[in-house]
Amino acid sequence: MRTSIATVSLSGSLTEKLTAASRAGFDGVEIFENDLLASPLTPEEVRARCADLGLTIDLYQPVRDIEALPEEEFTRALRRARHKFELMRRLGADTVLVCSSVSPHALDDDALAAEQLSRLAGLAEDHGVRVAYEALAWGRHISTYDHAWRVVESADHPSLGTCLDSFHILSRGSDPKGIEDIPGEKIFFLQLADAPLLAMDVLQWSRHYRCFPGQGGFDVAGLVRHVLRAGYEGPLSLEVFNDVFRQSEAGPTAVDARRSLLTLQETVGLATPPAPAAPTGIAFAELVTPDAAPVSAVLGALGFSRTARHRGKPVDLWQRGDARVLVNTGPAERRDGTRLAAVGLESPDPAGAARRAEALLAPVLPRRRAPGDAALEAVAAPDGTELFFCATGRPGLPDWRADFEDVVHPFHDGEPWRVDHLSLTQPWHQFDEAALFHRAVLGLRPQESVDVADPYGLLRSRAVSTDDGAVRIVLTVGPAPTDDTAHAQHIALATGDVVAAARRYREAGGPLLPIPANYYDDLAARFEFADGELDTYRELGVLYDRDAHGTFRHCYTHTVGRVFFELVQRDGGYRGYGAANAPVRLAAQHAVRGFTGG
Repeated sequence: MRTSIATVSLSGSLTEKLTAASRAGFDGVEIFENDLLASPLTPEEVRARCADLGLTIDLYQPVRDIEALPEEEFTRALRRARHKFELMRRLGADTVLVCSSVSPHALDDDALAAEQLSRLAGLAEDHGVRVAYEALAWGRHISTYDHAWRVVESADHPSLGTCLDSFHILSRGSDPKGIEDIPGEKIFFLQLADAPLLAMDVLQWSRHYRCFPGQGGFDVAGLVRHVLRAGYEGPLSLEVFNDVFRQSEAGPTAVDARRSLLTLQETVGLATPPAPAAPTGIAFAELVTPDAAPVSAVLGALGFSRTARHRGKPVDLWQRGDARVLVNTGPAERRDGTRLAAVGLESPDPAGAARRAEALLAPVLPRRRAPGDAALEAVAAPDGTELFFCATGRPGLPDWRADFEDVVHPFHDGEPWRVDHLSLTQPWHQFDEAALFHRAVLGLRPQESVDVADPYGLLRSRAVSTDDGAVRIVLTVGPAPTDDTAHAQHIALATGDVVAAARRYREAGGPLLPIPANYYDDLAARFEFADGELDTYRELGVLYDRDAHGTFRHCYTHTVGRVFFELVQRDGGYRGYGAANAPVRLAAQHAVRGFTGG
């Protein structure tokens, strides 16, 4: 099915927006009037630019406040419309969006609205234009799609149809099933947007918080199914008003937008990209650092051993149980530049996972391989983290371990160490994109977003995981666009006894993050503990949480560059990440070194 995007959904000049839409693979665009008015290009030049880029102009929008008006007002509105229709002829656009009126002059008179829309459609027909009438959720008298359709049906003009907008329909809680009663040929256009579920004025909600399908809380896929059953054959078009998108580069935003439509088409059965190959575990986490000594000291104190070294690159493998960390000193980095640069994901089908990633527009990473190096498939996440699809120890498939020479054999002390989860702090403008990427490309299930209080603002956090918890990734975003949290990440290591692990780490010289005594006073009020248990937690800086399924104990190392480690113990099926303790942890990290973490 053809795809389109409204120019208002992207930032920059009109030419930048058109170029971004074309490069992302869209078939067409909606030209938003303000973008055209601000452009130095003539309508003919815009038309030619779109043709050169392989884009059709699917819609010109919007024309406002034109129906159910006193005759004198309507005459002025028709004059305005005539100019727009002549402009559309020059532009090469044949469909115009007309929004339901919010004018204080508009009358609550459906018969008058139908009669005037019919006259408008007659004028449009003379110019080769169709009128798509849309109910704004905040329309003065017409605010629902079914009401708008009744007026269109009553007007009964071949050049008048309806435009359906998922935000206007779903934000009001309207039942989209009634869409199936509208003849498909009378649905002139379909605009799609998702949004987080917020309790706020619908106009402000619409103007600032829309997002691409799959990034919010609306059942956009369900609405599209109803539209398809009605017989709609036009494009799937995105119309998203979003403050973040208005400040982000148009190119990446357009790719994110198109990925959302590819995923939506798969969901509703319009497309069949390669099937998801959800990861089954974390093969490794790779740290890039200018100086291996500090992070190696932390890993050694945690009980990791340097078990292997890459045959051709300055990369060491540190391992404890099934938890593996690569320490890479290859690329030049700034002094505090220790960062989590790559993740190895165990995949049931590495080649299939890469094919799906590429089909959903994830950039495939070129790799310089020496002869004999494992041919690993890898893509880049929106934040730049490299994701490798691995098949560790599986015969017949490339094994990343084959690129390493053993230094010592891994030591197994019977402790079930593994990577419990990774926390990746996203650039401020890519949080929603990252959530969609990890769901659509990797097949991880997103959980609800959580706001976490930081001493200097709010951190937003959202976890994505496999159903069995074998892979858990927490995506966070800092409190402000200029906040230097885009490099803050951490690795959580699962152990069967976090108290014993914390003691061993401290005895080996590793400093644990100190937690204020006030936290433990509050903990004593919230939960009951065995004699001496809370004193142990207080001594070691262990935090505690409990949900309906079990308990969670965790503590933190100091940071190395922009990375820190967390020791965690899940008991009884605990499903969370200790979010209730995050404000205390963040404050403690600020106190230690003025650090804002993820």
